Amino acid sequence: MDHDPFKEYIRESEPSKRDKGYAWHTAIGLQDVDGLKTSEYLVNTAVRNIEGEITFDEANALLQCYYEENPAPNAADRTEEADKVSARIAALLSERAFSFTPNEYLSIHRKLFTGIYPHAGQIRDYNITKKEWVLDGATVLYGSASELRATLDYDFSQEKKFSYRGLSTEEIIHHLAVFVSMLWQIHVFGEGNTRTTAVFFIKYLRTLGYDITNDVFAENAWYFRNALVRANYNNLKRGIHETTEFLELFLRNLLLGESHPLRNRTMHISGLWHEAEKANIGSGKANIDPQKANIDPQKANIGPGKANIEVESAQVNGRFTSKTAVHVHTLQDVLGSGTIFGRTDVQRILGLKPTRSTELLREMSERGLIEPVSGHGKGKYRFK
Repeated sequence: MDHDPFKEYIRESEPSKRDKGYAWHTAIGLQDVDGLKTSEYLVNTAVRNIEGEITFDEANALLQCYYEENPAPNAADRTEEADKVSARIAALLSERAFSFTPNEYLSIHRKLFTGIYPHAGQIRDYNITKKEWVLDGATVLYGSASELRATLDYDFSQEKKFSYRGLSTEEIIHHLAVFVSMLWQIHVFGEGNTRTTAVFFIKYLRTLGYDITNDVFAENAWYFRNALVRANYNNLKRGIHETTEFLELFLRNLLLGESHPLRNRTMHISGLWHEAEKANIGSGKANIDPQKANIDPQKANIGPGKANIEVESAQVNGRFTSKTAVHVHTLQDVLGSGTIFGRTDVQRILGLKPTRSTELLREMSERGLIEPVSGHGKGKYRFK
């Protein structure tokens, strides 16, 4: 839906509605870290819960019945996962119960993903790699399967012993960024690490006195994930060093109410978007925040087939206005040359309205940058 009811609720004066509005808004927004979208049914169910018509348990029961009667048409449709996990996150964020222990962390994963992942709440027993858009297809070095529990216990023990007494705001923000980035880097679970880490972190922040009820997590979930990635990646040959600077900007907005621009493209290790912003900064044309495409990141063609933006840059800039050229570059960088996409993907990546997204697709098609693809539904394209 174009109208977002949750923004209204998190500005409510009535505490109960405000808190539940925040919980649902954040829960639904966090699905973006895995490119998942919730259903209209889930939104309507959430509103009923916020208004006090149904409890969280009743909301979960309604979702269970709904998907028993309306199973997913194929395995690639993960709407059921997005809906159920959103409802479970909202319920957890509405609870005040919390203990700062590794078992609490494992318990949150189990509560979120029981019936969805067979390994819910279990520490993975295999090593993993994940191609990251922000790293140009490279992967973070995640924790070794044989050391996961020991590493998790160690990080918790170190944080538990740490004293925030006498620290400046900047030092507190930096330390929190380091802690959450290290917790996430362990990647204890096979799937669902970022959503679990986010829920645990929000509940932990509350114990430190930060009772946040804003839309920073809900509207910047993919930025949060990319910032975690950049905090755990080094490539000294290319002059790239792990940095918490992006996480710290996120936390300053989240905890201090500041308004730093949170743009995913600025974190890309190519550095291309810094140049694009410099070129357009005078006219304010670079203020586009690409959202995560609604595609499986494992299937995204981020490797050798990726569009060569540096080579094509002059050609694109010559065909479009500067603002549209930035849009095109962003789509090329996120989608690459093999990914099939449509209007909804353009909307999510660029934050455009449906009409403007359709116009952009038409412009790119007329100028020979993209070609229509059949067999994947109406209005699907890929870069040539």
